[in-house]
Amino acid sequence: MAEITGDPQTGKKPKKYKVSRENSLWWMYIPAIALVTIFIVYPFFNGVRISFTDWDGFSQTSNFIGFDQYVRMFSDPTTWTVVRNTLLYGIGSTILQNALGLGYALLLNSSIRMRTLTRTIIYLPVIISPLVMGYIFYLIFAFQNGALNDAFMLFGFNPVNALGNPSVNPYIIVLVNTYQFVGIAMIIYLAGLQGISKDYYEAANIDGASTWQQFKSITIPLLAPSITINVVLNIIGGLKLFDVIVALTGGGPGNASQSSSTFMYSLYFSRQDAGYAATQGVLIAFIILILSLLALWYFKRKEIEA
Repeated sequence: MAEITGDPQTGKKPKKYKVSRENSLWWMYIPAIALVTIFIVYPFFNGVRISFTDWDGFSQTSNFIGFDQYVRMFSDPTTWTVVRNTLLYGIGSTILQNALGLGYALLLNSSIRMRTLTRTIIYLPVIISPLVMGYIFYLIFAFQNGALNDAFMLFGFNPVNALGNPSVNPYIIVLVNTYQFVGIAMIIYLAGLQGISKDYYEAANIDGASTWQQFKSITIPLLAPSITINVVLNIIGGLKLFDVIVALTGGGPGNASQSSSTFMYSLYFSRQDAGYAATQGVLIAFIILILSLLALWYFKRKEIEA
């Protein structure tokens, strides 16, 4: 603590200064800021730099080629297939995980038997590696010796090549991703439901409100923070989906089920086209940023209105 002598002519008392507790806490942010800068900020801007080159990912030199990679990307029909799949994985998984997660939370927030065991069973897939989960479902949907086709043939039906059908396998990927991570949405919604006072529902019952009216006017508005968290997390997780796709389809047949993440991986390691892979990375980063900010802005408004 530092002390400054007051002015003898004015007779003012000396002021005492000390570093406030709030200012001292700023030092606590430095390790986190350093880690984010080293492992997120720097790699991102380095990736943007690489997108303006023809680097193959392995050589010591590269050539600056301006916007050639971006022109190539927007004229490549595979880009639009990848973007369509990526949006399907992100938005489709978000809708299903939130709908099912909220349904599970409403059910398990009531007084039913064995609800603790049920919560554990629903949440259990979350702790399994997504790659392992993909291989588990591959054994179910595989054309040869898959459990689903074995069941079909047992009952006299023809086997179905679901993973080899480009009009079907993206939806299978969405369902597998939803099954694995719906437990996270359930837990977040369950925490939100348990934070809502029962007084609101008692007052609504006195006023004669139906169950649907209570859900629409009480539950949903007061769950707005939980909805915001779930939607943003699900969008980000779905848009960068990788492991499940690698295990189930490998991005095939052709590029029919590729996401931006798997396409970038293929460009870098299989085709040694790191400059183009970085360009695809910039595109998906832009898509994730825009969709996440839009979702955050929209649902934050709903929280204020609630």
